[in-house]
Amino acid sequence: MKVVIIGGGPAGMLSAISASQEGNEVTIIEKMNQLGKKLCITGKGRCNITSSLPIEDFIKNIPGNGKFLYSAFKNFTNQDILKLLKEEGIQTKEERGNRIFPVSDRASDVRDALIKRLKKENVKIITNARVVDIIVKENTVQGVIYKTNSNSNKNANSSKNEQKIELKADKVILATGGKSYPLTGSNGDGYNLAKKLGHTVTEIMPSLVALVAKDEDIDVCQNLQGLSLKNVGLKVYRDNKMIYEDFGEMLFTHFGVSGPIILSSSAHLVRNSMENVQISIDLKPALDENKLDERILRDFNTEKNKEFKNSLNQLLPQKMIPVIVDKMGINKKVNEITKEERRKLVKILKDFRIKIKGFRPVEEAIVTAGGINIKEINPKTMESKIVKGLYFAGEIIDVDAYTGGFNLQIAYSTGFTAGLN
Repeated sequence: MKVVIIGGGPAGMLSAISASQEGNEVTIIEKMNQLGKKLCITGKGRCNITSSLPIEDFIKNIPGNGKFLYSAFKNFTNQDILKLLKEEGIQTKEERGNRIFPVSDRASDVRDALIKRLKKENVKIITNARVVDIIVKENTVQGVIYKTNSNSNKNANSSKNEQKIELKADKVILATGGKSYPLTGSNGDGYNLAKKLGHTVTEIMPSLVALVAKDEDIDVCQNLQGLSLKNVGLKVYRDNKMIYEDFGEMLFTHFGVSGPIILSSSAHLVRNSMENVQISIDLKPALDENKLDERILRDFNTEKNKEFKNSLNQLLPQKMIPVIVDKMGINKKVNEITKEERRKLVKILKDFRIKIKGFRPVEEAIVTAGGINIKEINPKTMESKIVKGLYFAGEIIDVDAYTGGFNLQIAYSTGFTAGLN
C-alpha cells in the first residue's frame, strides 16, 4: 500500500517507521527544508525524550483528554522509543523528575537517529513541499496534492508559477503539529486540511506557556525580571481554591512568570476560566512556618543593629529583598521589629502571591491545546471516523500534557499507532 505522511516531526517520523515496517511504500512530505525542526529545540535544545514513569502513569500527566491515549501507549511505550534510539546509537540518561535526555544533551542527535532509521526503512522524504489538498472520493482517501517550494516560508498562494503535484495514496496520515513555534513549520495549516474534509477543530489555545501577571503585580514581576528561583513550591488558586500544586524551578519576566513549574501549571489552567487566578510561591518550602520563624529570629539576633532592609541577605536573593521590604512596609531597625511583623514576613515568604490575568500567545507556547476533536478519531487506530484511510498523529489531535517528556511520547505513540494501521 502507498502511505503518505504530511509532516516530518516526531509523530510523522514514527508513523513512517511503523508503516514501512508493515511493508508499505511510505513518503513523508515536509514543508520545511528538513525534518524535525521543532524536535531540535525541545528541552531547550536538549530534548526531553520521554519520562521514565510507568506507562500507565502517563495518563495522569495528560490533563487534555489523556484517556483517549490508552491504546496508543500500549502500542508504543516509553521503553520502545528508548530501544529504537539505542539501536541507532543514542545513549540516554535520567534526570530529576523522571526526565530522560540523550547523554550528548543534543536534541539534533535524536532527530538524526530517527532520520537514520527512516533511511534504513527506505522511506521517501520530500522537503520544501506543502500539501494543499487531500484527495477524497466516495469518502475514501485517494492521494494528496502538494506544491514544491524553495522557500519554506512562502504561503500557499505566493506564486502562480508553482507546480502542483498529485501523489496517489491508499492512506494519508496528517501529522502537521499544532500552532506553537510557527517558525519551525507548525503554523496550524493541518487544521484547515482536516476542516475541508468535514472534521471539527476544538478551540486552539496555548499550553505549556508562560503566564501574564495582572495589575500591580506586573510591576513586581518587572522588578524581579531575570530572577530564577530553584526548589520553590507553587500553588495555583482560582477563587481562593487550590487547583494545582508543584515544586521546582521558575523565572520572573517582564510580563509575569515562566519556567518549568509555571509552564506545567498552564496546562492545568488552559481549559478553565482565568477569573480570580493567583499563584502562591513558597520561597522556603523546606521549612514550616515555625521553623522559618526560628531561622529569621536567629538572623535578626546577629543583625539586630542593622536596618530591616539590610538584614535579609542570608535569607533571600539580592533582587528579591527590595520587593519583600516594600510588601512588608517596614522602615526601621531589626531590634524594633515586633513578633507580629516577623510573623507577617514568614507569611509573605511562605505565600508570595502574584495575580494572573492570562497566557502568552500560542506562538510562544511549547504545545498547542485543542485540535482535531477526539470524538472523530478511532483511538485504537488513529483513523478518522469521517474519511476512510485518513489518520491523525501527534499535536494536531486535541491532546496535551504537562512538561516532562509526555507530549513527545504522545507524538511517538500516536504516530506509531497510525502507521501500524
